[in-house]
Amino acid sequence: MIKPASTTRERMVDAAVRLTVDRGWSYVTMAKLADEVGVSRQTVHNEMGTKAGLAEAMILRELDRFMGVVSLAFDAHPTDLVAAIASAAEAVLEHAQDNPLLHAVVSAPHGADTELLPLLTAHSASLLTVAKAVIGDRVGPYGIAIAQPELDAAIDMVVRLVLSHIMQPSGTPAETAADIAWIARRVLA
Repeated sequence: MIKPASTTRERMVDAAVRLTVDRGWSYVTMAKLADEVGVSRQTVHNEMGTKAGLAEAMILRELDRFMGVVSLAFDAHPTDLVAAIASAAEAVLEHAQDNPLLHAVVSAPHGADTELLPLLTAHSASLLTVAKAVIGDRVGPYGIAIAQPELDAAIDMVVRLVLSHIMQPSGTPAETAADIAWIARRVLA
């Protein structure tokens, strides 16, 4: 299968990720991005607006990738919610472990270049909302016999627990996923 040509916007986001990973977010400017992609600064501004808009595009694309990993895990376990949760948690943690942009944001290896971290945390409410909505939609077909407020609380707990382990892992993805599955099994029983 031939991959379709990427759009100018996708190429800009790809280039911004590369520059951020290689040099740090503070190095990224609209002019450097334009040079990297081979377009004018005006084109960059037309597509991205501001540097904050560029950061948001990068974050939303990564969120979409993470949610894709979650969907695949749920698709693999259509009749076992706990197995779906465990598989999704492990897949997300593995994806995070190998994600250079996430490492660039969280670890800030470029000195005091932590400018992206506040943007990520500023969007944390919307990130949580999106993640919980995706999980909530995926949980619906399992027919869990729990009142909606308790189910919402359980989903919130699982999402926040996975995010916590993305930011500060305390074990392997498989070990952490097993722990999360153990908790989910008890909550959903």
